[in-house]
Amino acid sequence: MTKLSNKSGRWLVMLGFLLIVMGIIFQLQSISLIGPSSSFMYANQEWTFNGLIVTGVGTTVLVIGLYVKTRKDKNL
Repeated sequence: MTKLSNKSGRWLVMLGFLLIVMGIIFQLQSISLIGPSSSFMYANQEWTFNGLIVTGVGTTVLVIGLYVKTRKDKNL
């Protein structure tokens, strides 16, 4: 198996954070708090669920990235 480097962990943390922010934006647009009213996500309740999924995936990726970044040189 290949070892994930500290650099990989850093990228996973950044990706996870980006996904969390995107999911929150999707949720806020779906409940009409932000965004232009011409957006297909604006006031569309389906995007509340989609935003929750994206936020959950982002949280998972972030946790994995933090684990990879902080572990001591152990084999996976």
